[in-house]
Amino acid sequence: MSTASHYVCDLDGMDWRVAQDFEANFRWEYDDGRESLLKLYRKGKRQQWDSDTRIDWSQDLDPENPAGMPDEMIAIYGSPVWNRLDEKGRTRIRHHVQAWQLSQFLHGEQGALVCTAKIVQQVPGIDAKFYAATQVMDEARHVEAFSRLLHEKYELVYPINPYLKALIEDTLRDSRWDMTYLGMQVLIEGVALAAFGLIRDYARNPLSKSVTAYVMQDESRHVAFGRLALRDYYPQLTDQERDEREEFVVEGCYLLRDRFLADEVWECLGLPVAECKDWVDHSELMRVYRTSLFSRIVPTIRDIGLWGPRIRKAYADMGILGFAEGDVEGMGLRDEVVAKELDARLAEITSTAEQAAASA
Repeated sequence: MSTASHYVCDLDGMDWRVAQDFEANFRWEYDDGRESLLKLYRKGKRQQWDSDTRIDWSQDLDPENPAGMPDEMIAIYGSPVWNRLDEKGRTRIRHHVQAWQLSQFLHGEQGALVCTAKIVQQVPGIDAKFYAATQVMDEARHVEAFSRLLHEKYELVYPINPYLKALIEDTLRDSRWDMTYLGMQVLIEGVALAAFGLIRDYARNPLSKSVTAYVMQDESRHVAFGRLALRDYYPQLTDQERDEREEFVVEGCYLLRDRFLADEVWECLGLPVAECKDWVDHSELMRVYRTSLFSRIVPTIRDIGLWGPRIRKAYADMGILGFAEGDVEGMGLRDEVVAKELDARLAEITSTAEQAAASA
């Protein structure tokens, strides 16, 4: 069944066209690669995987709580609106909130697919072109995996959130190659990693856990790619050029924070939108949740050298300045370990099931 039939509302059209104006950069020196990026490229080649075979799509989801997530992860949990609902109403919210979040992952991954293809064309170094090419394949696989999860298991898709759409558009329209890295590799991918991690770590459903764990294994490399490339480049900028990047980061972070208000879900479900928004804005639980989503962005921004007064003031205002000391490399290594451990557990379960069937 087509995606159009699963959307919660009618769309203006099934295509979104963003006009761009940038130069494609060819590089005739093929042996000047930075070892850090070439090492990442080799890892990207080794860690390619097939979503058809690595993920067990025969697993079912619980109709009352598809991903098996705790209700505390729902933005309006504990609110008067939530408390007035019966169990049927809460089940519907679980289904829609999870489908909405996965839909944003899906749309964001397509954004990453397009942005990374742009990076291949724009970036001046051949080493970065090599790695970006592996990421294009990664992003296609992620779009495929989230699309399949929504089509086959949730049978429900939400349109792209306007805040996410605005940031993707800003990233694509900018003609400077480093801004594509900054908007997608650092900001969008960074907050996505944190959101994926909450599902991977708290979901009780093995299908939901495995999809996010395997995607995170790739995404941690993508954030590292942006960090390595920009850390080398940004010390060369003038003060004015650095100020422009910092302004873009601040605006992008506010857009990403507001993306998680989920107004469109409350509207679709016929809930009092203003009351839901007020709860989300003032809930201490949601404040902690929304700030945690920046745990990977903040230390990366500091590491690449965008750490002027504007950035620090905005991050203090958002309550996320404390993440500056975070160990991004350590988080990425944990993403790889968790994915490998999950592979091992699933292989053990499969082997046990096969042995039981053979002896029956």
